[in-house]
Amino acid sequence: MLRLARPWADAGLAEGEAFGPGHCLLSEAAPGDKAGEHAVLMRGEARGEARHLLQHPYPRRGAASGPDRAGFPPRPRKGKEAEADPEALAALARMNEVTARVQELGEALDDPSTLWTRLRAAWDRAEHEEDPRMAEIVRQARALTPVLKLFRDHIRRVLRRHREPTPLDRVQEMDRASMRWLSRQPGRTTAERAGSEQRILAVVRHQNFDTLENRVTHAYVLLAADVGREWLREHPRAQGSRRYQLVQGYAKLCKAVATELRDLGIGIAEPDVTPNYVLLEDRTYRLIREAWEALLKREKALDELWAWQAKTWTDFAVLAIVLALHDIDGAELIAQSPIRFLSESVNGIWFEQERPIAVFWLRKLGRVVEVMARPEKPGTLLTLARAHVALRISDPLDRSAFPHRVAVWTPHAMTRLDLAAAAQQAAGRLAELAKVPGQQERIRHGLILTPGHRVPESVSSDHGGVFVEAIALDATGASLAAGRAAIRAFLGREIWGAA
Repeated sequence: MLRLARPWADAGLAEGEAFGPGHCLLSEAAPGDKAGEHAVLMRGEARGEARHLLQHPYPRRGAASGPDRAGFPPRPRKGKEAEADPEALAALARMNEVTARVQELGEALDDPSTLWTRLRAAWDRAEHEEDPRMAEIVRQARALTPVLKLFRDHIRRVLRRHREPTPLDRVQEMDRASMRWLSRQPGRTTAERAGSEQRILAVVRHQNFDTLENRVTHAYVLLAADVGREWLREHPRAQGSRRYQLVQGYAKLCKAVATELRDLGIGIAEPDVTPNYVLLEDRTYRLIREAWEALLKREKALDELWAWQAKTWTDFAVLAIVLALHDIDGAELIAQSPIRFLSESVNGIWFEQERPIAVFWLRKLGRVVEVMARPEKPGTLLTLARAHVALRISDPLDRSAFPHRVAVWTPHAMTRLDLAAAAQQAAGRLAELAKVPGQQERIRHGLILTPGHRVPESVSSDHGGVFVEAIALDATGASLAAGRAAIRAFLGREIWGAA
């Protein structure tokens, strides 16, 4: 097994060297190799040998074995953000932004006929940091604010029966135990047996708010306040937006409700409680329970999203390419694979589709371009290039010309890549692959899409007639706008010629 710091690397890591924050956590392995924790990105064959491109997850707590990974920032934990590493907080913010862009695909799928138009509009809005990302807490702030206000006015309570000394003139109920107690007291009349304080043991009913449904509500408002504060912290430039003010107000409301519930002596429910009748049937409590479960599911999913954020980044990069092709003058979407958006990510993947995900007819250029994501049969050259995303370009009017490909790499690391070095090394690898004999399809050029860490940049490198464009971008703000513009500029270069 060859452990790789970069997908285009000629050599692997040294023996005994652990993956670090600057590495892309990739491996090239043969079937049956002991690779440790991994997900298969691409299965291919080269020189008669089967080769698998593997992605290893980021460690959740800074280090892990199988394979060895060390020196990574641990994922910030809920409620302990003040103690978290600043690099970890920045990585968490980037992960949430990328996830938000991908999740907007799920919302756009409501109408498949306008899918890419609606997704482009959502990404256009995301280029403005004063228009913050949609998130579960935003939806809940919009839907649950009136529900929580109604809850505050009508908190459910129960009357619990207690035995306690009660003035004679206020006794309303006695049970068998209190009657036995009274019979044992000295005296012949009730007044004599009540003693000098004129009190007897009687049944008294007291209001009690510590019910399961109120404990669930207490747990929810505490969690929602934490999630709301996290969302606000990630959008400091959006303070004038409606979403920011909505979430800010909702976080304050949740905090105020939590204080009231604590003062009433209401406990906090555990996440695995079994709902009672009120939580299932009462509308107010049912909505609160469903919102609580949605946030709990989000918290549980964060560990997986953190570990596999490199694969979510690939989803983001694929969508960015499709949107850039959609923006080309004269481009016509002639085929689109059915897309199934997942309710929860699976190893960082949010949607499944057939291959290719989209096919465009570029009328002015006379070319058909297919966007291939995680191809099932990548061919020898893509396998050797270790590129699990590609553009397949063909000329339908010239049957003698073989299609060619543009290799797309989506390297993800905790630290920012050196774009100049990446473009130069990737171009060198493609130049070497151009010498592989017996191949009908050729890889003519390459594209690298990598996180920009708030510093957008575009660098190109030419090597033996092959050029590679390396683009660093982010999933929000000016960096997203610059990155999308750089992808469109790359597509405007001479990458469409026949092989």
